[in-house]
Amino acid sequence: MSPPDGTRLRVAVFGFDVAEASQIRRIRALRALGCDVTSFCQRREGSPDFTPDWKNVELGTVRHRDIRGRALGLGVAVRRALAHWRDLVSADLIVARNLDLALIALTARRLAAMRARRRPAPLVYECLDIHDLMTDAGRKGRIMRAVERRVLQRCALLVVSSPGFVSNYFRPVQGYDGPLAVVENKLWLGSDPAKRPARPAVPRLRNGPLVLGLVGSIRCQASVDLLMATADRMGDRLRVRFSGAVHDHALRDFRQQVDSRPNVTWTGGYAYPDGLPQAYAGCDLVWAQDMWQRGHNSDWLLPNRIYEASWCGCPSVGLADTQTGRRIRQDGLGWVIPTPTPEALAGLLSGLTQDDLHDRASALLDRPEHDFVQSPHDLEPMLGPARAG
Repeated sequence: MSPPDGTRLRVAVFGFDVAEASQIRRIRALRALGCDVTSFCQRREGSPDFTPDWKNVELGTVRHRDIRGRALGLGVAVRRALAHWRDLVSADLIVARNLDLALIALTARRLAAMRARRRPAPLVYECLDIHDLMTDAGRKGRIMRAVERRVLQRCALLVVSSPGFVSNYFRPVQGYDGPLAVVENKLWLGSDPAKRPARPAVPRLRNGPLVLGLVGSIRCQASVDLLMATADRMGDRLRVRFSGAVHDHALRDFRQQVDSRPNVTWTGGYAYPDGLPQAYAGCDLVWAQDMWQRGHNSDWLLPNRIYEASWCGCPSVGLADTQTGRRIRQDGLGWVIPTPTPEALAGLLSGLTQDDLHDRASALLDRPEHDFVQSPHDLEPMLGPARAG
């Protein structure tokens, strides 16, 4: 896709961590659409060493759960962005991923436009998650929501990955009724996609335990606790398999818990996306529910792992009263349980047969890839403000 004059769209992307997988996926998808992308990105403390294959402006390093440090770093980030003001004033579109990046982008955009005496490019505010500060009932929450309303008034488009963010927060809480696009957090395979697993011809016949996996970023303590307790409850009838990067700052004694249980394993990290088929191949089904912020963000989001698992032909399990659970149930992606208890989860798992698992896996693999895989054209709604200009 190109703008009306036949040139490439120039897009400036403000992101929270240039080395984070979803950030890389978004920029590569925009580039696959033909966009000329310059990123203005922070680095997250402890994130992998990664050198972008596109132009990137470093905005500084932030620490986990350091809201005060992130606030104090806004001024530094604006100054670093302004050192490349020509990239801002030449942009056809600016995409800011999350609230603090939107504040940096709006400020740098305005100052760069004043310097060049040009009209600033339209800004797309992409909300990845609803941070718990945004739903806090106290003074801090009221301030943060007021700040976000200012951003919403100044953006040309709001982009979310789940309709639950709109129906539960942006419309009823923030009163937002402006331009909106839902771009789901599907699997991104790039220009050289991994090979999708083949459809199983017959159910697997084995006498071993059922294998329940958790694949991806391992950071939800409530999910880890639930799976460990379920493993204890079911004993040799269940094997729990963790695959992916462990966020030690968010978990308590994860490795010790794994080592203390004969029916629990952690296989380590894997390459994305080439390692996905192997990561899911070892699982009969996976726990897909995020429970990190129950009652708010975790209940409203649609996690990337439901798309990954479904593409791999691996059924998902979630909670019935969440957006994730509703999508799993309505779209036939797996099964749901009513409560996050080992009793409920063990009850579901104990009732599943090899035929149940085979039929659900086969149905997932029979579906077209674009149900679960993001194409560059899925991002076209994000480019609308630049086209309209």
